[in-house]
Amino acid sequence: DCEGDLEKALDLLRSNSALKAEKKSSRVAADGILVASVNEDYATLVELNSETDFAAKDANFLSFGEKVKEYISNNKIFDISALIESSLEEDRKALVQTIGENIQIRRLATLEFDSSMNVGAYIHSDSKLGSLVVIKDGTNEIAKDIAMHVSAFDPLCLSQDDIDQDVLEREKAIYQNQAQDSGKPQDIMDKMVDGKIKRFLSEVSLISQNFVKDPDITVQEYLEKGGATIVEFARLKVGEGIEVETKDFAEEVAEQLK
Repeated sequence: DCEGDLEKALDLLRSNSALKAEKKSSRVAADGILVASVNEDYATLVELNSETDFAAKDANFLSFGEKVKEYISNNKIFDISALIESSLEEDRKALVQTIGENIQIRRLATLEFDSSMNVGAYIHSDSKLGSLVVIKDGTNEIAKDIAMHVSAFDPLCLSQDDIDQDVLEREKAIYQNQAQDSGKPQDIMDKMVDGKIKRFLSEVSLISQNFVKDPDITVQEYLEKGGATIVEFARLKVGEGIEVETKDFAEEVAEQLK
């Protein structure tokens, strides 16, 4: 299109990058990586999405991840829209042009802390699962251990008192239906439901869970040994909540033949 003029060709590609990014924006991007930054008084975890794992391992995509990491190291951001509307947007559009996939900055979690607190950040080796934990007192090592636990066990709440009531009522309704099917007397069914509710709460509440590094104790017991308490935590998993349409190989071939 530019008759061999390299400079014009680069300008054309740059001008077309926004259009191509817009065209690809409707395609499902459920793969990708997480990047994290721990700073003086805050820590941020960001999810970057691509369409395929192949693109998520591309050097250009990883380089974009480093740019995002640098940006969140210098800017305290709580709303993903502020990150999307930042100077990183031009880099994202250019990356879509380079890789040919829909690339998105999807979610972030930012936790604040002060000098009396310690923060732990953990990202799994594949960079697709990670968490942040802020504790009061204790050590950074304890905070990191709890962050690893949060990544592995995916707690819904900090303590049993913090459970979302809608979630609890939904679980209770399921257990009541199961009890009704048993045909047992009402008092027995009530005990069955209460027992299942207690077990559910212990499984989804962070401090009640068995500690990942020592299943013989709970997270609460591990914290007490180190004189620490959890202030706040956040967990992200790449692609979580995104509906991905699955096709078998024959269907994909048939579509391509069309």
